[in-house]
Amino acid sequence: MAAVLAACSITAHDVIDYAPLAGGTYNTVSRVTLRDGQRLVVKLPPDNDAGSTLTYEHDLLRAEVDYYQAAAAIPGTPVPHVLHTGLGPGKLVAGLVMTERPGTPWHEAEATLSTGERAALREELGTVVARLHTLTGPGFGYPGRPLGRPLADTWREAFTAMMEALLADAERYHARLPTPVADLRKVFAAGAEVLDDVTRPALVHFDLWPGNLLLDGDPGGDRRLSGLIDGERMFWGDPVAEFVSLALFDNLERDEAFLGGYAAAGGAADFDDSVRRRLALYRCYLYLIMLIEVVPRRSSPGQRDWVWRHAGGALMAALKELSAEHR
Repeated sequence: MAAVLAACSITAHDVIDYAPLAGGTYNTVSRVTLRDGQRLVVKLPPDNDAGSTLTYEHDLLRAEVDYYQAAAAIPGTPVPHVLHTGLGPGKLVAGLVMTERPGTPWHEAEATLSTGERAALREELGTVVARLHTLTGPGFGYPGRPLGRPLADTWREAFTAMMEALLADAERYHARLPTPVADLRKVFAAGAEVLDDVTRPALVHFDLWPGNLLLDGDPGGDRRLSGLIDGERMFWGDPVAEFVSLALFDNLERDEAFLGGYAAAGGAADFDDSVRRRLALYRCYLYLIMLIEVVPRRSSPGQRDWVWRHAGGALMAALKELSAEHR
């Protein structure tokens, strides 16, 4: 960490406190408090190589930098400001230094939110997300080339490669899945044509669960959305894919406050047949990630059981939805 901070002209004398931050499942994250009162966040990648991670996780910090720098084009977007990106062997990102966003993770504040306050915050979130979705990338897929290929010209090509890499990970790690990988490949191939409806590569965070959303201010109606963090799993693709993590194990169609803010800011919020079919594909993708990553993460038996109960059942429901459309 000292080397990464030194690249920002920060010495040991400038630092008054280091504190590890919990909640991350991949990178090591620390808060650094400086003598001038400024608080920074430093992220360092794991020491293990790609042999003990999922394929798409290669050089995740590069994707996070891309997300924050792209999002900064929208004035007022509450994302960290990147101060330094250090490169290591193979030109991989070896460390990231950024400003800390103020606030408390949404899920920690959830119990203190009134119904009206929560609706207002969800509407604000919808507005912010819709504005971010106006940003267009140079192609489709993961920008850091974790799959060993450049950005694709079509979303169908990109997402097919993303899904195939994930299924190969499932086979490599012998992950426990509720249905064989061969059957998954058949269902996804049968439903892939709907991906052709996506013609613009939008900025997608893909991990906007409440733990990555910060709230700041006093309880009782004065709180605001103060941070969208952990953008390391971003890609350029279908903005509809964002709706999965925004309503994990739930249905965003019922979130009237979010959809109202999203539509008012120009987001397309019509759930037609194409959108619902694509959402089912993206749910499968996220639930598969959750089911597979417990192996290289060496998750505890309790954690594995929780994922199996929630993601396993949700995956089967999404697969049933896809299969019903192709009978």
